[in-house]
Amino acid sequence: MAIAAPEQLNFTEFPAWGSRSVDCFEKLEQIGEGTYGQVYMAKEIKTGEIVALKKIRMDNEREGFPITAIREIKILKKLRHPNVIKLKEIVTSSGPEKDEQSASSDGNKYRGGIYMVFEYMDHDLTGLADRPGMRFSVPQIKCYMKQLLTGLHYCHINQVLHRDIKGSNLLIDNEGNLKLADFGLARSFSSDQRANLTNRVITLWYRPPELLLGTTKYGPAVDLWSVGCIFAELLNGKPIFPGKDEPEQLSKIFDICGTPTEDNWPGVSKLPWYISFKPSRPLKRRLRDHFRHFDRHALELL
Repeated sequence: MAIAAPEQLNFTEFPAWGSRSVDCFEKLEQIGEGTYGQVYMAKEIKTGEIVALKKIRMDNEREGFPITAIREIKILKKLRHPNVIKLKEIVTSSGPEKDEQSASSDGNKYRGGIYMVFEYMDHDLTGLADRPGMRFSVPQIKCYMKQLLTGLHYCHINQVLHRDIKGSNLLIDNEGNLKLADFGLARSFSSDQRANLTNRVITLWYRPPELLLGTTKYGPAVDLWSVGCIFAELLNGKPIFPGKDEPEQLSKIFDICGTPTEDNWPGVSKLPWYISFKPSRPLKRRLRDHFRHFDRHALELL
């Protein structure tokens, strides 16, 4: 499968977003729901093209337009790469829709709806992996990882941190093409940035130890930790650090990766929560032993 080289950001060619109505689309079925709103598989009536409609929740009139949606739209307007999900346009509805009449009396002052229109992808990585008896072949894993790293490299060279890489945010079509999706927690960064960033990002199982230890100064490395967790999960057949909370998450990381010290991680002792979560006894790094069934080259990369 050919993967295009990273491109530069394209600021020039955008449609007149928001000028079209959601009535241009026929909703076929709901395929997802979360704090952000509902996601529908839909068909553009004029062309027959299948797309994904992501409705933006506007429940809280005090907060106005959700910051996660603003970030996602702002970033995805700029990013154009074969391994990054394409935001095609924004469409609106002028009032409550047929399938939402019963929910229109909730006090929300936003009478209409706002939808993000994405290219449609058939699967996500978690959904595929959770199928009974499913184990990815080594060529499949290589293919997915190359595409993930290519898309992420494009984001990073264009100063975008994703900050929520996990299987359900990696979309795959029936031809095996992978695209990085859900940029609701993403943000732009610069190499000399002095601003503090929140450490309450990245789903727990894929969150790196520096965030768990309280740092607010970080960069692209936080995304690469998540990629490493995905890589090991694909080879292992299950998540490698399934913690129930932050302390247990760090404990699982230390158990396999060893205890961080100033020798192997300069500056770690200065992180805000290092003293609180430091293991009572030193733990040796046993990554190679724990994953000894992995291919030698895979272990080297991990």
